[in-house]
Amino acid sequence: MTDMISVGTAVERILAQVTELERERVHIESAFGRVLAENVDSPLDLPPFDNSAMDGYAVRAHDTQNSPVTLRVVDDIPAGRASTRTIGPGETARIMTGAPIPAGADAVVPVELTSANWGGMPGIVGASSVTVNAPVQAGDSVRLRGENVRKSQRLLSKSAVLRPQDVGMLASIGMGSVAVIRRPKAAILTSGDELIPYNEPLPAGGIYNGNSPMLAALIAQYGGEAIILPPARDQLEAVRALFRAALEYKPDLIVSSAGVSVGAADYVKTVLEELGSVGFWKINVRPGRPLAYGSLEGVPFFGLPGNPVSAMVTCELAVKPAVLAMQGRTDMTLTIRAVAGEDIKSDGRRSYLRCSLTQTDGRWIAHLTRTQSSGALYSLVEADGLLIVPEDVKDVAAGTSVEVRLLR
Repeated sequence: MTDMISVGTAVERILAQVTELERERVHIESAFGRVLAENVDSPLDLPPFDNSAMDGYAVRAHDTQNSPVTLRVVDDIPAGRASTRTIGPGETARIMTGAPIPAGADAVVPVELTSANWGGMPGIVGASSVTVNAPVQAGDSVRLRGENVRKSQRLLSKSAVLRPQDVGMLASIGMGSVAVIRRPKAAILTSGDELIPYNEPLPAGGIYNGNSPMLAALIAQYGGEAIILPPARDQLEAVRALFRAALEYKPDLIVSSAGVSVGAADYVKTVLEELGSVGFWKINVRPGRPLAYGSLEGVPFFGLPGNPVSAMVTCELAVKPAVLAMQGRTDMTLTIRAVAGEDIKSDGRRSYLRCSLTQTDGRWIAHLTRTQSSGALYSLVEADGLLIVPEDVKDVAAGTSVEVRLLR
């Protein structure tokens, strides 16, 4: 185990030990946000038949060329019913949007271009004739079979994260359920005598546990499910018992915050070495140098720092790639180029600095938030992204092009 490795090397090692989870089928109404486990090809044409794009009258376009012309109404076709009539010369059929075009007709005249005035008036349905006031061309106001989707067309590919429009598309081809990758399950752990339950009065020296719900929310954002365990006290046996309790949930990964530094009460490394193995212990990053990765009885383990900003940044850098890879996803992160809004000092580690973004003259300008303290969580609330200062760079002049990892 080396003393300190780069972020890139850390992610490579993590991904080399992560495998895609098994698939499951879910009801289409629960498919939003899930990751497709297989390609989806359409089993049918959409639309499945020629249909009307308007409320109006199905006609033979040739019959309307000398408009105004009066045509005989021979049928009334609501959506959901196919006509058994063939439209002949001088004939028409009243038709609703989405209804199948009857045989013989090749266009639809919108009701606004006829003498009809439906508007809920009695006697309109069943009217024996209608006057068409303007000519139409073949194909006007007709949605052709297959113009949206052709049978056997590839609609969605494996590993796609299903959006609302994707769910609608799957339902439109008759899929009541879909094969997806099982959601990764993460056990969220923390420890510390200073941690106080949320609804209790805060004593002197105590703090509320913001890390666990924050990390659980990040896991959910990545597509996983989180189980938050109660904090352990700063005692070796308490931390050991917490780890064993986490394993009882049979998680796909374990994410712990705090206890990975060099303090007298930091027992995570000791217990991890007892029950599993340590892959690496430090990465060359700011904030968050003490980041542990290993295996706890075969379950990937991430030991994040206790400071909230460090915990979130290292979760984004190390845990996110693992959770996405478990789902077969490759969409790791989104970055943009921006211009540094002020001079920036760094310590030579690869730094992820909280910044806000504004746009001026077509360029994004990145300004650091008011504090870069790793304990100042509100600076992440204010931030639009993380401005990246590469390794071994200690000075970034205002106006320099920089990479920003987006948080919004």
